[in-house]
Amino acid sequence: MSHTLTQVQAKAKRIELHTASGLQVWHVWNESAGHPLVLLHGGSGSWNHWVRNVEALSQNRAVWAVDLPGMGDSESPPGALDADDLPEPLAQAMSQLWGVAAVDMVGFSFGGLVLGFLAAAHPHLIKRMVMVGIPGLGLSNQIVNMRGFRADMTQQQRYEVHRNNLLAIMLHDEALITPDLLDMQEHNVQRDRMRRRRIARSDAMLHLMPRWQSEVHGIWGAHDALYDGSLDRIQGLLSACDLRSFQVIADAGHWVQFEQAEKFNELLQQCLHI
Repeated sequence: MSHTLTQVQAKAKRIELHTASGLQVWHVWNESAGHPLVLLHGGSGSWNHWVRNVEALSQNRAVWAVDLPGMGDSESPPGALDADDLPEPLAQAMSQLWGVAAVDMVGFSFGGLVLGFLAAAHPHLIKRMVMVGIPGLGLSNQIVNMRGFRADMTQQQRYEVHRNNLLAIMLHDEALITPDLLDMQEHNVQRDRMRRRRIARSDAMLHLMPRWQSEVHGIWGAHDALYDGSLDRIQGLLSACDLRSFQVIADAGHWVQFEQAEKFNELLQQCLHI
């Protein structure tokens, strides 16, 4: 774990919630500030997808970042295979934390899919929602240069695969791929127990949008590999919900909140009126 990641995590309070769907691990920064802001990470990730955001965002808010069930340190719910299996476990945890109070939520990539299903099933739990580079809109590209792992790979060979895959789907700037980032990616991927996900390549969000009841904001990276050549169509597709803003951040790929953290934090705070 990198020095920066260790420092950021040390400032958080780790909370283990025992729900009917299994153990969930949450981290919260500035808990006493109230007005929870909940962050849902991407696929094969954990709370640390937000490592460059939580400190800035928690200056005026209580920032809660969960390890989604089946990833990170959270247990897999029985039979869970994809994003549509996670709203109930999340709703169980949220009811323990805040009862029936509505909170602001941000979903990145796979976390945005989960948020979309949660907003359709439990709209009363969400005050405002921000979608960040979400798939499931019927536009996502097939990323052909992703590589897989073999059991006989050395650690160095695994890191070469991580470097390839981070450039293929997550990042625009290769200079951001440091040894520390490769360590973090390896730790996240090793803990992903939901690898047969299919909904990301569907148009599931288009069918759920009419059931969302909160205001919606969108933030995308200009070089998001999932939407190469179709980025200009996303705002139109999101018009089926109560879309209040849609922002595209230059010089950023899919993992926009990491690659252009300062600009992302500024825009997110504007969306949430922080």
